Amino acid sequence: MAERIEQRLEDRVPELEQLERVGLFTRKEIKAVLRRASALEYKIQRRALRKEDFINYIQYEINLLELIKKRRARTGYSFKKDEIEISILHRIHSLFNRAIGKWKEDVQLWLSHVAFCKQWNAKHQLSRVFSSMLAIHPNKPALWIMAAKWEMETRLSSENARHLFLRALRFHPDCPKLYQEYFRMELMNAEKQRKEKKEFERAKMDLGEFSYSEEILNGEMARIIYRDAAQKIKGVEFHLAVLSIAKLFDFTQDLQKEILESLQTTFADDPLTWDYMARRELELGSLQSTERTTKQTKVSEMTQREERCSAVFEEAVKAVPAEDMWKYYITFCLERYNRKTNSEELKRKRLERTLSVFNKAHKSSLLPEALYKQWLQLLLESNLFEKATEVAEAATKRFSLSVETWQMRLQVLIQLKSDDVTQCFEEAIKHVKSKGTLPIWTLWVEWSEGTKSKEDTEAVYQRSLHGTTHAESVTMKEKYLDWTYRNSGYKKVRRVFTSLCENRPFSLDFFRKMIQIEKEQESCKMLHLREYYERALREFGSTES
Repeated sequence: MAERIEQRLEDRVPELEQLERVGLFTRKEIKAVLRRASALEYKIQRRALRKEDFINYIQYEINLLELIKKRRARTGYSFKKDEIEISILHRIHSLFNRAIGKWKEDVQLWLSHVAFCKQWNAKHQLSRVFSSMLAIHPNKPALWIMAAKWEMETRLSSENARHLFLRALRFHPDCPKLYQEYFRMELMNAEKQRKEKKEFERAKMDLGEFSYSEEILNGEMARIIYRDAAQKIKGVEFHLAVLSIAKLFDFTQDLQKEILESLQTTFADDPLTWDYMARRELELGSLQSTERTTKQTKVSEMTQREERCSAVFEEAVKAVPAEDMWKYYITFCLERYNRKTNSEELKRKRLERTLSVFNKAHKSSLLPEALYKQWLQLLLESNLFEKATEVAEAATKRFSLSVETWQMRLQVLIQLKSDDVTQCFEEAIKHVKSKGTLPIWTLWVEWSEGTKSKEDTEAVYQRSLHGTTHAESVTMKEKYLDWTYRNSGYKKVRRVFTSLCENRPFSLDFFRKMIQIEKEQESCKMLHLREYYERALREFGSTES
């Protein structure tokens, strides 16, 4: 082992001598590098190898490379790279190879090697790293995509990239992401060839035997990939993803048309298809209007476009009367309503449309529970208080077992300072089973504290102890204790504490709160403190050290 380390350190000597000779490092620095390298070498020659030791060694060598690069930039000396940098690069690659050989399953280690090769432009080495990595980890589509992208974008080899994608699809025949990226790659290749052909034509160069394939130039390869993928991958999302890629290229009109037609025939009943078709109306308008426009014409054009979207959505909710379809329609309306505009008229139309769609969805009993909250928010912002009260009531009728919906209705009534708050709390407690009612009781006592008498609030606290589950009553006990002390003082809180101690369960904070209260008194009684600690120990002594 010692001989091997000596040999490796001796191999370093020529490069270190060069560093000193050309004035990039001083004698003292060279000695420090040797000492550090020696310590790192010993660590990676032990019997029990540790991954961290290899990582530290690699990092040290990379830092050394960076330092040399900075010193070269400062001194302007750019010779002897073969004897210095190349030697260090070889060593780093061999360290990576040893570490990866030992810990093949560690993807992060492979990716670190890939990143290093890219940073130092080691193309030949990187090609080998990718092929070894994919042989060990063929089950990770993201790695195939990374390798193919590198072949296409850095090595400019569409042939190698295509070969990698085809191999990847043998391992992952149903992976949408692979098909999408393969599709994108073929379109990029077509675009690149179209540009080349244009350049040659502009220069009036004779290409001799070589000719560009019209099929590739028109994106036929991408069309084949799409058709193949459409057989295997079900779902609108994939078609939409491929369509959005095709739209990035200006020569794919026919291909886009084909994807769109396939989307409309295969997924006519899918809300996502309708959502796409409706939103498309926004873009269609923007493509046609290129001449100069005034503010007024811009507003009226935007209004027309939004109305066309709305018309498609109206058709959609008739064709696919489902919660999801209404959800897409409402999401679209809210997005448009929240967009900034200086036109009051456009803002008003957007608000009217949004409220009207909410109402229609509600009337057809297809408004999802989560959207009622947004509807109420909009109504309150628009000062339509009566309508808000009505909608909140309707929501609790439809979702009478939902704590969130009752909470929402109660918050509306509290905000509007309605006289029906108490009655609504009673109704909520009656409908919702005791499990999960904690938010309602919490809201009730908080509201009562601010608006009702002490007696009324205490009565609510007392009821809440029986109205919640055992686990939830723990929180109410803490709140009750705190409220009593704030409002009725020490003597009363002692009585409440004693009565609450008759019914388990408790929390540790319940006792801590009481201990804290006792400590705050001028005549703090040791006897009482001892009692609280003993009670707490009886409950939690076995688990709380």
